Amino acid sequence: MAAAHSEERFDLLVVGGGINGAGIARDAAGRGLSVLLVEKEDLASHTSSASTKLIHGGLRYLEYGEFRLVREALIERERLWGMAPHIIWPLRFVLPQTQSPRPAWMVRLGLFLYDHLGGRKKLPGTDTIDLARTPFGRGLKTAKGEAFVYSDCWVEDSRLVVLNAMDAAEKGADIRTRTALRGARREGREWIATIADDAGERTVRARALVNAAGPWVADVLGRVPDVVADRGLRLVKGSHLVVPRLYPGDHAFMLQNPDRRIVFTVPYEGKYTLIGTTDEVWEGAPGKAQISAEETRYLLDTAARYFADPPSEKDVVWSYAGIRPLYDDKAGNASAVTRDYVLDLDGDDDRAPMLSIFGGKITTYRKLAEHAMAELARFFPQAPGAWTAGAALPGGDLPEGDFDRFVASLQYARPGMPAELLRRLARAYGTRVHALLGDAMTPFDLGADLGGGLTLREVDYLRANEWAVTAEDILYRRSKLGLHAPEGTEARLAEYLAGEPRRMARSA
Repeated sequence: MAAAHSEERFDLLVVGGGINGAGIARDAAGRGLSVLLVEKEDLASHTSSASTKLIHGGLRYLEYGEFRLVREALIERERLWGMAPHIIWPLRFVLPQTQSPRPAWMVRLGLFLYDHLGGRKKLPGTDTIDLARTPFGRGLKTAKGEAFVYSDCWVEDSRLVVLNAMDAAEKGADIRTRTALRGARREGREWIATIADDAGERTVRARALVNAAGPWVADVLGRVPDVVADRGLRLVKGSHLVVPRLYPGDHAFMLQNPDRRIVFTVPYEGKYTLIGTTDEVWEGAPGKAQISAEETRYLLDTAARYFADPPSEKDVVWSYAGIRPLYDDKAGNASAVTRDYVLDLDGDDDRAPMLSIFGGKITTYRKLAEHAMAELARFFPQAPGAWTAGAALPGGDLPEGDFDRFVASLQYARPGMPAELLRRLARAYGTRVHALLGDAMTPFDLGADLGGGLTLREVDYLRANEWAVTAEDILYRRSKLGLHAPEGTEARLAEYLAGEPRRMARSA
């Protein structure tokens, strides 16, 4: 790390360590630009770890005429799956018509468009089923009647952010978490920015500034004088519940409510079901979000409407909420606000450029980054063109993209390791699992188990390679082991982290 008060120069200063900031840093570094990314907390510490964990086109957005967004997202869906098949995989969704406020013909037409707008190649298309004649009806209160079954993908959202940051760092970017932007000012064609971490403040210079601060995009704009910003931001909270499994099978449900909003139920961490999301307007300054009593009731009522054995509030094992920084298109209700993104560029050949990101969704992050670099291209004429489409993320270079075959080879090579542990590690780290395991052939070789299968070897790997600093970073963002670990694990982990020197991944 640079000494306090020294001055460094970069082509690009990216503010924000969510999926858009990490994606832009990766894209820019891969084009040979020098990049500094600063994030005031942990990577994916807010919105990007609080999604419904889906890579999807957004079927319901067709109802609002968002055809361009849906098409772009559908194209990205299979592309991202190919780039990171360890953390992204296909998921079938069952859409019952038993309580639908929309006629079946309308839903089927939407699914026809969904199947054909994005050039689907590998994912199965839509089927029409009788719930009484297939296993998909099990667990439902009304296990009969017509339903549609379509495809999207699951994603480990916070790990997707980390993998983009890792790839950016391996291509030369400087990723600094727990580092805040204090302010920035133009000096001709260059930005002079003040950043701060535990070691104090320092000044850095950059040719361009990217404001990818998500819900804090307006806060960053307020720290920069002489910036023209005529875009609005609308903050909408989305909340989720995690409950014991509601039904057998590996499929998800899209549930339609009388108010025409939809809620997903998704298999989660083996023995749980994830229920979400809500759309609640967030008033005031952005911050740490929590589910409200009204949102909890809404999600539980939705489950009770559809499932034979619905959960109650006492069954909730975890909840989380995030604030979506949506572009304000003046829609009348929060559910109808566009999930598309808008890029706002302020600057010219004589005034250092600032690019602010409004809106967006996790599925389109890679394309957003590509568009961001296109906006900045005239300021970096030496930089090559787009390159990220199809470029594997760290750990995603599985042989033939076949996850199950990779796991089988891993288990064959390390027969002394529990099969369940190897599968979990392969899901999290893909081919990078070899770097984590090293020469370990038995669980004993991985060091003490802090609880839930979290070993000291894995903790050390996360600290050295993935910017993990706190127990929360490890238990709820780098993994979801916090849901499985016994009481005392978090305290033991925190004690270990406090007693060891802090090590963080940095660019070469």
